Amino acid sequence: MTSFSELGSPSPGSTAWRALLALAVVFVLLATTGWTTMRNQRGPEGPLAASLAAWRKGTLGGHALPDPSGPPRRLARYLDSLTAAQRERLARRYPLVIGNMNGAPAGLRYRANRIALVQARNVERERMHDSELTPLGRQDAGRRMHRYEDLLSKGRQILAFDPSGSGRAAEVFGDLEHAGRVSVVVPGVDTNILTFQKSERGYTAVVGMARALYDAERAVDPTGKNAVIAWADYTSPSGVGMDAATGKLAAQGALRLRALVNGLPELTRVSLMCHSYGSVVCGVAARDLAPKVTDIAVAGSPGMRADHASDLGTSARVWAMRDSGDWIQDIPHVELGGLGHGADPVSSGFGARILSADGAQGHAGYFEPGTTSLANFARVGVGSVGTVSCANGDSCRSGLS
Repeated sequence: MTSFSELGSPSPGSTAWRALLALAVVFVLLATTGWTTMRNQRGPEGPLAASLAAWRKGTLGGHALPDPSGPPRRLARYLDSLTAAQRERLARRYPLVIGNMNGAPAGLRYRANRIALVQARNVERERMHDSELTPLGRQDAGRRMHRYEDLLSKGRQILAFDPSGSGRAAEVFGDLEHAGRVSVVVPGVDTNILTFQKSERGYTAVVGMARALYDAERAVDPTGKNAVIAWADYTSPSGVGMDAATGKLAAQGALRLRALVNGLPELTRVSLMCHSYGSVVCGVAARDLAPKVTDIAVAGSPGMRADHASDLGTSARVWAMRDSGDWIQDIPHVELGGLGHGADPVSSGFGARILSADGAQGHAGYFEPGTTSLANFARVGVGSVGTVSCANGDSCRSGLS
């Protein structure tokens, strides 16, 4: 990553000088707005923390329960050793723990999260009529209550759910337990339980992105066993503030992303589809990802906190795309004192395979049906990498078997 010492004493008009000036302006703006964002994200421990505390004190058949943050394989073996009735008992008693447990069978997690969603909906329904709340507080409760009802709709497969704070969730499209290939959509800023899906401009929210990708993958490979995860199970930055300009939340999200990948079946091939700040999360996570991750594709990336694709320390193929009208191209792609996310992934020197993003139309349009960007994501996801459309000729397919 670019450092002050590497920049030396930049002359006015140089690229380095413009980058420093831009960062200085950004820092001033963030100093007056970003710290408020960081402060507002802090809050008391929520329902998941309370459920984890109860789990750690709990027993089953006279034996202590295992560490819920332990290795997924160990947790899977423990759950396999139980009867179906015992697994259901744990899901009813500790729905937030089982519903977020990497290593637990997907079907069991779906059932546990339905229980947790019903409980969370009932809490918000009561808060809607709580006279001690402000009108804004009651309105927020109503929005959350309706979101939880949406997530409880028949056929939805909620892989993760946490109502604490701004809320986190993950949803599966397809048959995750029998999938040979899994694509994980990692979204960017302003992703929380209320923006998990949108009725307008639906393909700009992670649920719409994942659903569009799943449909596109099925179109490319109708007989394939593919699944897509809409993964909003990390705390994303709120707005383009200080959190979005640093890697703190990306580092925390990377730990959660690695845990998700580790919880998927060993023989599953995984592709990460990372948008905007989500590409920072994927870049930080890359070094310690399991070999089952074969591809990392980023769109509208502010950087992956690396100077070169080889610095990511992954055996996965690295793909990048950006629409010509995406405003992200105007940010300074440097890292100075922890501010900024490093080199531009679509630059010639970064070393990623550059995909065409035709039709994307700006920063939020990469998953719109009918776009070349979505088609490219789908081809990477199903493993048809020899058929992707490159931004320049066929250079991005060079060396592929």
